[in-house]
Amino acid sequence: MSNDRRGVLRHGLEACITGAVDALPELFTDDVSGWSPNMLVSSLDELKQVVADHDDSLSDVSVDVNALDVFGNKGVVEYRVNATFSGPFVISEDAVIPPNGRRILLGGALVAEFSGDRISGFRNYFDDAALIDQMMQA
Repeated sequence: MSNDRRGVLRHGLEACITGAVDALPELFTDDVSGWSPNMLVSSLDELKQVVADHDDSLSDVSVDVNALDVFGNKGVVEYRVNATFSGPFVISEDAVIPPNGRRILLGGALVAEFSGDRISGFRNYFDDAALIDQMMQA
């Protein structure tokens, strides 16, 4: 079962980052709860909405998994996201960072809990200040 969970964890991370909403019901429970520096969800419907609404400021996105382990009903994955900052990043109505065309590198870690072979909870850690700093560079 841990091999299945390893695949679910990897695929769930990639689906959320790349906007693959259709894959989420196979990977997350209906009552999934989770958070990251820029989101908080308490159901699959909320997660689908957040993933569907992801902005288009990044293109050519790739996700590289550095480490992934599952033990019991928990899993941990360390990852890096590479992307091109190609569209405006909207922070608020009055704050928009214009694209600089540069490659962005963001490292993170995600801790997940499983119910059966689907993710029922997660905590996603990354440095959103480092992301914005890279976006602000000319």
